[in-house]
Amino acid sequence: MNVRPAHHTCAEVVPAEDTLDEALRRAFWQSLNRAPLPAMHALEVAARTLGTLYRQVARAHEQPGGCGCGWEPDPDCDLIVLEANLAAALLHPPQTDLIRMPVAGSA
Repeated sequence: MNVRPAHHTCAEVVPAEDTLDEALRRAFWQSLNRAPLPAMHALEVAARTLGTLYRQVARAHEQPGGCGCGWEPDPDCDLIVLEANLAAALLHPPQTDLIRMPVAGSA
């Protein structure tokens, strides 16, 4: 029996997490290009916006007939998780990963 290996391309599908990460970073920098703010002030605005997004998502999960994913908002525990992710990103920047790098040209 002759089995051909699965065909894989160099470009893999970008996971939803990476898509959201890129969209948020792009929106942040585009906003600062249009209306510059001091760095820390811009980051404070971003943090408040994240808090607002949390409240909106939590509200959508608490309403009858809301999202059925099973997540139950717990602001105290969720804040700890969010703070830990912020600290991890500050203290341990991600390593360069060729899969996540944008294509710069062709060979």
